[in-house]
Amino acid sequence: MRISRILGLGAAAVLAVSLAACAAPANSADSGDDTNPASDAGFPVTIEHAFGETTIDDKPERVASVAWANHEVPLALGIVPVIFEKATWGDDDGDGLLPWVADELDELGVSDPNLYDPTDGIDFEAVSDSQPDVILAPYSGLTQEDYDTLSKIAPVVAYPEVAWGASYEDMIELSSTALGLESEGDELIASLDDAAIAAAEAHPAIEGKTAMFASFDPSDLSSIGFYTSDDTRPAFLERYGMPYPELVSDAGDEGDEFYSTVSAEQVESFQDVDVIVTYAEESLLPTLQADALLSKIPAIAEGRVVFLGATGVLATASNPSPLSIPGTVEQYFAAIDEALADAE
Repeated sequence: MRISRILGLGAAAVLAVSLAACAAPANSADSGDDTNPASDAGFPVTIEHAFGETTIDDKPERVASVAWANHEVPLALGIVPVIFEKATWGDDDGDGLLPWVADELDELGVSDPNLYDPTDGIDFEAVSDSQPDVILAPYSGLTQEDYDTLSKIAPVVAYPEVAWGASYEDMIELSSTALGLESEGDELIASLDDAAIAAAEAHPAIEGKTAMFASFDPSDLSSIGFYTSDDTRPAFLERYGMPYPELVSDAGDEGDEFYSTVSAEQVESFQDVDVIVTYAEESLLPTLQADALLSKIPAIAEGRVVFLGATGVLATASNPSPLSIPGTVEQYFAAIDEALADAE
């Protein structure tokens, strides 16, 4: 049940991070009670994804998620997952929660969510022990083996087509359908879209500028890594007014990989890149500008680079998710605007 949508500019003007008005209060993550405010009326539902189809016969009462940010959809819809992945990147205070997730849990009255440590991958035993009725993983890199293992525990909602390629719209659409909260999911998508549009309109200088999300290894600058158009990072920027450079677009068209590399010798491939976004620290810029090859890339030579840093809120939020967008998209677009303005 994957539906393509074109969201209009006339979406709801008031941003609802949590659709509390549409959902009953959530129970504790370790409760066995019904935590899904949806009715049984819309079930069964069948959801298509990269591994085939998943049919959910009844309204799921115990909702689990695996991989990055998939827990944010049920949380935004008033449901506390019985287990979800601990944050191991961007978690400044070490509680395993990103700030926007912690805020939402506070709103829902939950102080001790059930988390699994993803250091060694999905903790299948912990997921099984949580006794879920459904496992949400629209934004993930599940392998066939992962999917098969999880499917022995509960029905699994995997990614639509490309690993790590689901947009925040896809995440919400697939998960809300699985939870029987499709209309509430539509409202959430519209409100997030409205927030991102407003942030983009507040920074008109970014409109029409091509953006590349790249990575650099200071110990070896002979190649440049970058996220393709199949990845959510450049796709989010493209969605809100920043087209793909040819290299990014072509790499996405040529395969189904979300990340690729290119030799620094191919400097001509970067001539149409207006701004580069990277997780590196700003202190790297002089090194890039001193490099014999990278210094020939206009965006680097002119300092049109957004340095997000390796960790922190802005770096984490550059991979947009349902709960991170409201509090970070303005800051993100402002950083890109500033990089473009500084180079003028």
